[in-house]
Amino acid sequence: MKNKWILLSFFLYFVLIGKGQTTVVMNNSEINVENWINSRFRKGQNPPFSFNLNSIPSGRFIKNWKYSATKQESSDAGVIKRRFTYSDNKTGIKIECDVTGFKDFNAVEWVLHITNTSKQNTPEISNIRESNINFKYSTGGNFTLHYAEGSTAKATDFQPLGKKLSAGEFFSMEPTGGRSSQSAFPFFNIESPAKQGIMVAIGWSGTWKAELKCTSNKNITLTTGIRDLKSYLLPNEKIRTASICMLFWNGEDRMIGHNKFRQFVLAHHTRQINGRRTIYPESLGFNWNDPRPCNEYSCLTADYAISMIKRYKQFGLISEVFWLDAGWYTGADDYANNKNWANTVGNWTVNKEHFPKGLKPVSDEVHRQGCKFMVWFEPERVYKRTIWAQQHPEWLLQNDPNPEQYLFNLGNPDACKWLGETITKLMKDNGIDYYRQDFNIEPDTYWKANDKPGRQGMTEVKYISGLYDYWDYILQQFPSALIDNCASGGRRLDLETISRSAPMWRTDYDYGEPIGYQSHTYGLNFYLPLSGTGTMRTDKFGFRSSLSSSIVYSWKISDPSYSYLEMQDCQKEFREVRPYFYEDFYPLTGTENVAAKNRWLAYQLNRKSDDSGFIIAFRRDENKEKEITVKLSGLSAGKMYQIENRDTKEIITKSAKELMTGLTIVLEKPRSSLLLFYKGK
Repeated sequence: MKNKWILLSFFLYFVLIGKGQTTVVMNNSEINVENWINSRFRKGQNPPFSFNLNSIPSGRFIKNWKYSATKQESSDAGVIKRRFTYSDNKTGIKIECDVTGFKDFNAVEWVLHITNTSKQNTPEISNIRESNINFKYSTGGNFTLHYAEGSTAKATDFQPLGKKLSAGEFFSMEPTGGRSSQSAFPFFNIESPAKQGIMVAIGWSGTWKAELKCTSNKNITLTTGIRDLKSYLLPNEKIRTASICMLFWNGEDRMIGHNKFRQFVLAHHTRQINGRRTIYPESLGFNWNDPRPCNEYSCLTADYAISMIKRYKQFGLISEVFWLDAGWYTGADDYANNKNWANTVGNWTVNKEHFPKGLKPVSDEVHRQGCKFMVWFEPERVYKRTIWAQQHPEWLLQNDPNPEQYLFNLGNPDACKWLGETITKLMKDNGIDYYRQDFNIEPDTYWKANDKPGRQGMTEVKYISGLYDYWDYILQQFPSALIDNCASGGRRLDLETISRSAPMWRTDYDYGEPIGYQSHTYGLNFYLPLSGTGTMRTDKFGFRSSLSSSIVYSWKISDPSYSYLEMQDCQKEFREVRPYFYEDFYPLTGTENVAAKNRWLAYQLNRKSDDSGFIIAFRRDENKEKEITVKLSGLSAGKMYQIENRDTKEIITKSAKELMTGLTIVLEKPRSSLLLFYKGK
């Protein structure tokens, strides 16, 4: 009887959800993006998005709304831009759906802008789903969802996961706390039984929700949207929704989709400077956490910072960026009154005792060395009794009658404008080139506490839109700037944030613990080619665990136990491997329990353009097997490859067939690593 009720509930659920759902028939050929857009957003049919109006599904009425389609200008011949407008004279609601198609990548994405054009409040708008699509395939069988854990400061952050979905199964994902990649990850791959798949990326830096329902062995439905929005619109009010991206791929191996998406991100969702895709940097910090009782850089002085820069120069260790983290601002060193970097955010003035002339003398020295200067901020979190809390209490959101900390209201246009002008002035006055933004607060309770009756989710919607406006303003004011997106590590990663920034500190997991760091690189690179973390180590096992497309060296060069020669070797190795992180990624040791201490972990980066790449392997502490056989991917059939072991300098030659059949890697001792470079001949 229980199972009958489950089946009945499941059926009723689909009857309800299916209203307004569009069906996309998938054949075995590649998607023609332009045709896909024209057919999905055609006049007289339900578009691939949906919503409810006073609880009535849009599928019942939107086909009767006024419709228009316009071409938008595009500077790229391979990129199609369209605007589809749906409007209703009765309610005054106008929906502008901005759609972009990427011909070379078989990808399409869109976002909704909803406006109340009337002089009265709209009916309640709810259950907005930017995507509400049933995909119908020609071949039956199980679907496989490839996804990842979000970040919660664990060794398993970004761990790759997989779930088989058979007919009748349902699966949902959503983050916790209000940050888009906390505990869930808004990038995933739907692999069909028809040797086709869809890479999906959600663009919303707050609370999103994704649901997948396998309605038969040939059908799977996908719905995505902002989780909590249920509100009317005021007269002339305009909001945006989450964005959604779908990249279609064909083939036997799901890594085809992952690598296609990685290249898509680099081509169309990576910061461009002077018309060129940026390379995220290697950075040097100062003596972090020294001397006690200091934490972060709260004891740093201008003289000491300048001397450190000169010392790095002396040892031939100059990098691309000098990175000043938390603690440089007023009050962060007031230990007698229990003040530190974390509870003085809101004091965004330079500590004059440590930096009498501001940060400009430090940045001047950084620039003399040919480097950029990056500084840490956390403007969204404002502590009680700080300067901002006293100056602008009207711009602060609270979730408690007696709060210790507030959330700066980016949803207030005046506050957002003031913030942009204030921070950019501080950057200009102090010679700051790159902007590092942290976010160590869970905003969802603040948003909910400040929603007005009948306006559920509106505080979040306004806030997230303000965040994008704020970042866009910084990038407009500093055309050569980069934004390092840190939110307790990598807890705010999504399509919109990666288009403006990169996580150069991707997790707040135990700093420098190598097993976790290896796992983070492994998991995150399935989806995002740009990320970074720090390292305090110069041993090969520890240092190589921190490798990615960006890195910050936190070596304590004043510590006699460190060797500057080893530091130089580490820098040289990073510079050699970094370009390959922009290429195709292949996991070599599976996706099960990637953080386990008793296993091997190995991966490959391959550059098709010149048939070169590298393999890195780690034998972990509790692993009793001294060898492993891995199968390489992406090689050119019929070619011979020269492989060099960078530690032993041994060079061997093998055919592509041999390498793709199986390459045996040997490490005699646990807690050791191996780095192989290869080149086709």
